[in-house]
This record gives sequence, structure tokens and C-alpha cells, in this order.
Amino acid sequence: MNILMISDVYFPRVNGVSTSIATFRKALAALGHRVCLIAPDYATGDTDDDDIIRIPSRYLVLDPEDRMLRVRHILDLESRLRMQSFDLVHIQTPFIAHKTGVELARRLELPVVETYHTYFEEYLFHYVPFMPRFLMRAVARLFTRRQCNRMNAVVVPSQPMRDVLNRYGVTVPVSVVPTGIELDAMQCGSRERFCEAHTIDPKRPILVHIGRIAHEKNIEFLLDVLDRVRGKFPDVLMVIAGEGPARRSLLRKTAALGLQKNVRFVGYLKRGPELWDCFCAGDAFVFASSTETQGLVLLEAMALGVPVVSTAVMGTKDILDAGRGALVATETVDDFCGKLTRLLSDRNLRQRLSVEAHGYAEEWSAERNAERLVDFYELMLKQHSARSAAGDIVADPGN
Repeated sequence: MNILMISDVYFPRVNGVSTSIATFRKALAALGHRVCLIAPDYATGDTDDDDIIRIPSRYLVLDPEDRMLRVRHILDLESRLRMQSFDLVHIQTPFIAHKTGVELARRLELPVVETYHTYFEEYLFHYVPFMPRFLMRAVARLFTRRQCNRMNAVVVPSQPMRDVLNRYGVTVPVSVVPTGIELDAMQCGSRERFCEAHTIDPKRPILVHIGRIAHEKNIEFLLDVLDRVRGKFPDVLMVIAGEGPARRSLLRKTAALGLQKNVRFVGYLKRGPELWDCFCAGDAFVFASSTETQGLVLLEAMALGVPVVSTAVMGTKDILDAGRGALVATETVDDFCGKLTRLLSDRNLRQRLSVEAHGYAEEWSAERNAERLVDFYELMLKQHSARSAAGDIVADPGN
């Protein structure tokens, strides 16, 4: 199978969407399929494989870590792409990639699907704070429904996200295909190496949070929890890895709470040994986002044997409801702090959860989920061929 993917984000921008795309590309290639990816050029000088097409992009004022693809440069690829005989277009993000992906599919006369990674309803208002929250939620629902109904079919990474789309009135087929974990690629990290690189005393209790530093990730809540945990563990340290639009406000809150000695922002860490070391530096991985459509970072922590303390909301419920390798907390400072202090106080509990976490992560194989994605593609292509034979194909499924 020959698949054309398009995304508004990819490495070196580290987030769940980038990781999902890279994981599926590699796993699909191992199964004998080709995936060509159109993604932004971040002008880093990094070398890509031949099947990644980098597109000139612009900075975003509200979120300078992201980029906006240039539409004309994508559409100018039409002749080049036509020669490659793709079977389908798979859109990964709902911005310029969505708009141009739909148009490319129309021009190339291909079916088009989209993975909906983003739960806009619960975070869009963070970026348009001058608009009433109820109005932004309504806009997010309408935006999502219209986008999804332009597809031949939609993929989501968790059952809760499928339920959301059904509630919105999405009428095209929606399939659940989570992103798996590349266990072979995740080498065991080193707490000592990370601590040495960042001048941290390895004897300190260390909490780790890795991901985009954004308002919807609820890191401010984790700082409130840390402030409470500090009462019992004065030398506790929270390592926050990543970049994003909420960094300045988190720095201000860190100062306001007097947590400067208890928080370390380490910026982006390249995917590989440096990132694995960061995970493994933690006595616990902490997470409290309520907008995740999957929460892949939780599985990455577990795969490296790091116990997790997290809320279980939206997509993270699919991972955490098994109750293995993690302590699940409610979004209250008292409960989350109680779970953390229990874990930090009990070495045997940490060791038991570490073993459980690693074993549980092995069940989320990248290969297994890539096979599920191939099954989804094949079913969608059969349906598309049947509709085409019946003369029921339109240029844009939303028209």
C-alpha cells in the first residue's frame, strides 16, 4: 500500500502527534507499506529520509514553537505526487494540513481519511481568552464535526474520543486505532547520566513531566500539587521537559509559589537517549491533562519502567483503567498529593509498579496497532471502490 500523509507538525517538534506519525511510519514500513509524509520545514538542518517532503512554513504568533504550512508550496506538488500512484491521503492535523489534504485528495482522485488527535472543546478557549468559554466550545464542536464529515472515514486513538465525535454528530465511520510503542527503540535510560548532565543531586526525590508546555496540559495544577508535596519532601524536584506557549506563565507561578529550587525546566529533549534518561530520572512520571485523546507519553514512561501518577480523563482512561503500573488520582490537590507522597515514601511500591508498568506497555505493540491501521485502510478502500463503481463518489465528501 502507498500512503500519503500530511501534517502541520512533525519532528524535531516533539509532541504526541509527531511521535504517533513516526511510530506508524516505521511500523507500516516493516509490514511492507510505504508512507510519504508532507510536513513543515523547521530549518534545523536535520536530515530526513527520502519519503519526507518538507514544506516552507511561517511562525505562529500565539505559539511560536509551531509552524503554518504554506498552501501554495503543497499544491505545487500535485504533478510530483500524481506520478507516485498513492492509494489514499491520510491527514494528521486539522489546520493547513486538513485544507490542503482534502484538496490534494480531490485533485488526485483519492479517498481521504484523518486521524483526530485533538480534543479542541476543552482547550481552544485558552488561546482565545477574550471570547466566552461556552462560545468557544460551540465553535470547537462545529469545527470538528464539519472537518470529520468531509472525510471518507476518521481514525481516533481512544474510545472516549470516538464517543466525543459521535456526540458531535460525526456521521462518517470512526475507528479506534491507538498509537503503539516501539519497545525495541526505547533503550533503558540512566537517572545518573541525566542528573549529571543537569547538575541534579540523584538522591533527591524526582518527579518528571514530559510534553508540550501548554495551558491544556494542566501543569499549573501539578505545581500546586508540588507545593503541597514539598511539605513532606522539602528537596523534591519536578523536571519539566518540553517547550510551549505556557512556559512564561508557569515560570511566573513557580516564582509566586517559591518553587524555584523545586522546579527545573530543561527545554526540548531530542527523542533518543537524552529523552529516555529524562524519563528514567523520575521516581514518578506525573500527568494531569484532561484533553488527551490517548496520552501516549504515559505508555512511554511505563515502557521504561517509570511508575505513573496521573488523572484518568478522556483518552488516558483507556490506558489507566487497567490499573497497572500507575496510581490514578482525581484532579484535587489533596488526592494527587496523597498518591504521590505514598509512592515517594514506599520503595517497594515503586518497584512493584515499575515491573507492572513495563509488562503492561509491552501489550501496546506498535506492530499490532499498525496492523489494525492497515485493516482500517483496506476496509475504507473497499468501500471507496464500491461507491466508485456505483457512481456514488463526490469530489469532496463534505459537499
